[in-house]
Amino acid sequence: MLVEAIAAVLVGMAGLLLVFQPLFRPSDKIRKPEEPLDPEETPRGVALTALKEIDFDRETGKLSDADYEFLKAKYTGIALEALRAEQSPAPVSQQSCRNCGPRPEADAIFCSTCGLHLSASSTAETTTTAEKPRPAPTPLPANPLQAS
Repeated sequence: MLVEAIAAVLVGMAGLLLVFQPLFRPSDKIRKPEEPLDPEETPRGVALTALKEIDFDRETGKLSDADYEFLKAKYTGIALEALRAEQSPAPVSQQSCRNCGPRPEADAIFCSTCGLHLSASSTAETTTTAEKPRPAPTPLPANPLQAS
């Protein structure tokens, strides 16, 4: 009977330890992946949704012509600003390779053509080498077996 009571106390203590462990020693927080914004939550989506709603309200007779024209002009301007903001790309630092010149990949670590490591110092060096023409590749023989 004593052994059973000790075992029950130990199991109870282990259970309490598991339950209260996050309070005593919080674990590292797990980052959830960021969800992309719903298209209707963007400034463009909000403005376009508002334009649809005022069109519907006018068709159902809830808006007068004057109110409709005012709201349409307001939300059309907001939608145009949002579209222009989406279309103008943010300035990106251009990576550049010593051998190949500017690279289209802004976040690249290695050149996608020659495999050379891209570094901040190589961007300054390549401003003069970017104008140099690349050497022409050596032509391969028509039949590799005849190459001697």
